[in-house]
Amino acid sequence: MQRPLLERAQLGVYLLAIVSGALLGAALPGASPWLELLLWPTLASLLYTTFTQIPLLHLRQIWRQPRLLLIILGANFLIVPLVVWGLLRAIGDDPLLRLGVAMVLLAPCTDWYVTFTHLGKGDTRLALASTPLLLFVQMVMLPPLIWLVAGTETASVLEMRAFAAVFVGLILIPLILAWLSERWAERTRTGARWMALMGHAPIPLLGLTLFLIAAANIQRITLEVVTSLGHIVLIYLGYLVLALLIARALGGPFGLEARPARTLCFSMGTRNSFVVLPFALALPESMHIVIPVIVLQSLVELAGMLFYLWYVPRLFPERQPR
Repeated sequence: MQRPLLERAQLGVYLLAIVSGALLGAALPGASPWLELLLWPTLASLLYTTFTQIPLLHLRQIWRQPRLLLIILGANFLIVPLVVWGLLRAIGDDPLLRLGVAMVLLAPCTDWYVTFTHLGKGDTRLALASTPLLLFVQMVMLPPLIWLVAGTETASVLEMRAFAAVFVGLILIPLILAWLSERWAERTRTGARWMALMGHAPIPLLGLTLFLIAAANIQRITLEVVTSLGHIVLIYLGYLVLALLIARALGGPFGLEARPARTLCFSMGTRNSFVVLPFALALPESMHIVIPVIVLQSLVELAGMLFYLWYVPRLFPERQPR
């Protein structure tokens, strides 16, 4: 399938993957350990292919809009933590629910953020330029932000050794391999063909990841869990609405044109559930309620992005030349 067709079909791919994975997991509950085992290399492959879409060798050439990049960074790491802090007040004192919500909402997206920006008629080059910055800053800032926003009791349940191991295995190594792949592509035709192939891989791999997550975790999502997470859905929906309102409020004072303002909307609205998910999977079995909390956010976000794709271009219309 050609890449533009694949991008247009991606929401259907993701929904089909989730439904079919859930059906398989319900039919074969004993397969969950094997499916979880497959999930780790799949996640690593997904992140590698995502990183290959970032021009790591030429970041200086695309960082030509420092003001816009600073606005995106400030929105995600100064304003969003304040929003999350306020939303966590509605959860109560359960440290695991607070941890799951804080982990996912404090981490700005670095994969389908670019795709949704493109589909929503935003500034794709600005999205590409901001992606590595968003990734690197969140890897440094996520633990202290969780501590500041969610509180010391919530932050204390994080296993920092597991956090470090996941960071090295699923973030740092794929990032280094992506950098080496880009160097290979610049020097050889084979490398260039490989990178072209990788351009088609993120959507199928994300679909496979969703399939494995649903299949491996459907047994954990009991009626009791679903009932207990109902208010979490409202928090995620509230976050999507607040992200739109804040982006709209920032657009005026900073004089953002339509396309950069749309990019800001998608940057604030999309969260990095598939980067923080490995950290949740590394938690002890007694803390695995965090997993459905994070997976639930990605499902709500997918639905929210359908609305964003329709509404954001109307929220920030192109100015007609006089």
